[in-house]
Amino acid sequence: MKKHATFSGIILVGLGVYFLANQLHSPLLHLFQDWPALLIIFGAALIGQAYSAREYQHLFPGIILLGFGLHFLFAHWFKQWPNHIGVFFFIIAIAFFISSRKVKSGLGQSIFFLALAFIMLFSEQFQPLFHIVETSISLIWKLWPLGLIFVGIYILLVKRR
Repeated sequence: MKKHATFSGIILVGLGVYFLANQLHSPLLHLFQDWPALLIIFGAALIGQAYSAREYQHLFPGIILLGFGLHFLFAHWFKQWPNHIGVFFFIIAIAFFISSRKVKSGLGQSIFFLALAFIMLFSEQFQPLFHIVETSISLIWKLWPLGLIFVGIYILLVKRR
């Protein structure tokens, strides 16, 4: 990190609010009295550092920390918040997507994790589709020797020309 001012400043302000909230037990600062607030603070510091010093390699871990911290905070405060493993894959997909816009790599991983999150979050609705895929794969697995036969015929007949 070339310029540490943004990172250090956000960390100090965030930790100050965190410890002040623990000292005062204020209802307004109640959000900052639990450990997810630390993830949010460090994630925000990394994101601030990434944009202020143009060190965009810090975007991915910053978004991961911020996203996981917000997820744990929302799961604790809102009972209807989806507390599912698919949410973590969704956060990872968002982190890959945002960082790929600046570092010019990671878009493929973003799409992969987004698809994985979508499947995991809505797997109950995809149950019939999973059965069709499983049946198709078992049929292909039984008939894979036909692929060898077709490749052999292709090599014998077409390659000779």
